[in-house]
Amino acid sequence: MSARKTERLMNLVICLLAARGYVSKERIRRTVAGYEHCKTDEAFERMFDRDKEELREMGIPLEVGTHSAWFEDEPGYRIRPNAYALPDLDLEPDEAAVLSLAARFWQHASLARAASDALLKLKAAGVETGEVSLTGIEPRVTAGEPAFEPLWQAVRDRYPVTFPYRRATATEPQERHVEPWGIVCWHGRWYLGGYDRDRQAPRVFRLDRVAGEVRPIGAPGSVRVPEEVNIRAMVVETDDERARGQARLRLRAGAGFPLRRSAASVTPESEEWDIVEVWYRDPEDFAQWLATFGADVVVLDPPEVRDAVIRRLKAVAGMS
Repeated sequence: MSARKTERLMNLVICLLAARGYVSKERIRRTVAGYEHCKTDEAFERMFDRDKEELREMGIPLEVGTHSAWFEDEPGYRIRPNAYALPDLDLEPDEAAVLSLAARFWQHASLARAASDALLKLKAAGVETGEVSLTGIEPRVTAGEPAFEPLWQAVRDRYPVTFPYRRATATEPQERHVEPWGIVCWHGRWYLGGYDRDRQAPRVFRLDRVAGEVRPIGAPGSVRVPEEVNIRAMVVETDDERARGQARLRLRAGAGFPLRRSAASVTPESEEWDIVEVWYRDPEDFAQWLATFGADVVVLDPPEVRDAVIRRLKAVAGMS
C-alpha cells in the first residue's frame, strides 16, 4: 500500500470516528485530505468504494445510515468509537512474552515496523509485554531475498502474481503464474506455497530462486486460500528438498529455538549446553544459517559443516 493511500485511509478513519453523526460522501470528498486529487465524480466514487472495501477488510466497523428515519436524507458513514476501540486485554505474563518475542523475531524492514506498531498498541492498552522474561532469548530470522517483500504483500492482500523462476535442474528461468497462499522459513530458507496456474496444482517455490521482478496479475482479495492448507507440510514434502545429512551440534541451553524445533533429537549435556542432531540438505546453506546463531552453537560433526561455519565467522570478524 502506497504512503499516499495509507494517509488517505487514516484521514478517513479519523474523520468518521470524530464525527457526531453520519458523514455524507459530499462532505467526505470536501474535507478528507487525499480526495482532492479526484477530478471527476466518477473518479471519486471509484476511489471511495475501494477505500470502504479496504476498511471493511481491515475489520473496521463502517456503518451506513441517515440522520432521520422520517426524511430521505443522503446516506452517510460513521465509525462508532465503542465498536472500533481495542477491547480490554487480559494476557498472562507468558502470553505477553510470546507476543513480544514474535515482534522481535522479525528483522526484515517491511515487517519490523508492523511488529513494532503492534507492540505499541498493546502497551498503550496497558499490556505488559514481558521484556524481562525474555532475557537471553535472541530470535533471528532474516529475509534478504528481493522477492520476499512483494510476495509477502501478495500473500497479505491475496492477489495472484507472476515471476521468473529457476528450478534446481534448469539453466534458464521460466515465468510462473501463482496464487500465493503463504510464506514460511524452513532450515534458513524462505518458501512460497500456493497454487501454480501453469501446472494446475499446489506447488512450493524457493524465494532465492525467483530470478526477477514479482508482478501482480489480479485484484486484491481474488485469491482464496484453502482452509486445510499447511504450507510447512508442503515444504517438507517437496521431493527435491529432502535432507542429505545429519549434523551434531552443541547448543547453548535456552537458545536456538528454530534449531530445536527442527531437531531430530535434543540431549542435555550439562546445565549450559545441549547436544542437538539436525538434518540438513546443502552444507553451505546450512552453515550460513548456523552462523547466525553465533556463539550459541558449536558444530561437532560433520567437518564440512563445521569448516563452513568457521569460514563465515572469520569473515564476519574480518579475519583471513
